[in-house]
Amino acid sequence: MSDQGKIVEAENPVMRIGSTLTRLSMKYMPDPSIFAVVLTLFSFLLGVFVAGVEPIKMVQHWYKGLWSLLTFAMQMALIIITGSAVSEAPLTKKWIQSIAGMAKTGKQAVWLVTFVSVLVSYLHWGLSLIVGALLAKELARELRIKNIPFEYGLIGAGAYVGQMTWHGMLSASIGLLIATPGHFLEGKIGIVSMYDYMFNPMNIVVTIALLIFPPLFASMVHPKPESISPLSEDSLKAIELESSTVSEMPKDATFGEILNHSSILAGLLGLLGMVYVVWHFATKGFSLDINLVNAIFMFLGIIMHKNIASYLKAVKAATPGVAGIIFQFPLYAGIMGMIQYSGLVDMLANLMVSISTPTTFYLWTFLSAALINMFVPSGGGQWAVQGPVAINSAMMMDANIIKTCLSVAYGNIWTNMAQPFWALALLGVTGLKAREIMGYSIAIMLMSGFIFIIGVTFLPV
Repeated sequence: MSDQGKIVEAENPVMRIGSTLTRLSMKYMPDPSIFAVVLTLFSFLLGVFVAGVEPIKMVQHWYKGLWSLLTFAMQMALIIITGSAVSEAPLTKKWIQSIAGMAKTGKQAVWLVTFVSVLVSYLHWGLSLIVGALLAKELARELRIKNIPFEYGLIGAGAYVGQMTWHGMLSASIGLLIATPGHFLEGKIGIVSMYDYMFNPMNIVVTIALLIFPPLFASMVHPKPESISPLSEDSLKAIELESSTVSEMPKDATFGEILNHSSILAGLLGLLGMVYVVWHFATKGFSLDINLVNAIFMFLGIIMHKNIASYLKAVKAATPGVAGIIFQFPLYAGIMGMIQYSGLVDMLANLMVSISTPTTFYLWTFLSAALINMFVPSGGGQWAVQGPVAINSAMMMDANIIKTCLSVAYGNIWTNMAQPFWALALLGVTGLKAREIMGYSIAIMLMSGFIFIIGVTFLPV
């Protein structure tokens, strides 16, 4: 029997659904950038034929919005880069190695990597992605040395679960944006503090539930030893490969190279940044925005890498991961411009209101966000497209603004498990293929859906 046949035979009904969806997505789903282009053209046609706006006016609305999110795009790019740089620091890798030694069985490894991925996602979603990937690879190496059976694809899926849990906590792009002065919806909702966004009954309950149940679900679907899939050549190479972003001082170093590797210069710069962070919290209390989160991780990363050369090496390694943001965010901004200036935002908001009641409004907002995320797999990019509609709908319904924002945020992260876009970095580190993790990740997503649905439907903010 082929390896693929063994995998299918080992699937339970939930995993079989996940595998089917994965095969369909891998066969028919184009690059997310194509969806940004398609949504641009679709928004243009909606404006012309539904809102009745002249084509040349729609082009003007599009261009007016096109460059309006450049600051936000840079902030989102830095969230990925600064988090990745911290995860690549020698101290972080040493911590990961010590955790990996705790797993005694394949099931324990799956629970452990999922729990760590979720916990770290509450600090920083980008950090969670890379830490999860590095921990998955280290766990596989440890278990293989100890000759303990394990399902590597499931361990990889567990490492990815942090992408389903982060949007209510410290690196929440929606929460950080609406807490940042000058955000594009400030005229309608003002500034919403991160404290209010995070520390409300609904988000606290959802956050705790996400830390408990997904790791449990992930460990429950671990196959029996006789049904475990064999490791592929790419996986074996990745497990055996030792990567490092440490930059060594060359022999006969020049003055410039000595400065590049100076721990004193890096320490002073890192200290300067962290002094400001401490002063900020001492004088302003728990006040977070996107810029402060990026500052914390940037200067922390510089301190942890001990010299600028090593830090820049880690930054360069992370930079390819922001290519999608660089290309897609201007397109999302253009879509936002067409929706806002053509009057489509009010029409779409009225449509949402027409199908909602005060009880179901947040659920519909969550489900629509879950669907949109399949085509716009970026929390910030999705908020640019959906945010104006969600807020207008909320104002018409006299709904709670924070709960509306969180409903969009939850929908955005829930279907990340069925969308391989953000898994690319994880796949590169682990040597896994998308099809090897997505069946498992979709199964975990389906089992975790009740947490979000109960939260947005029944829990107060």
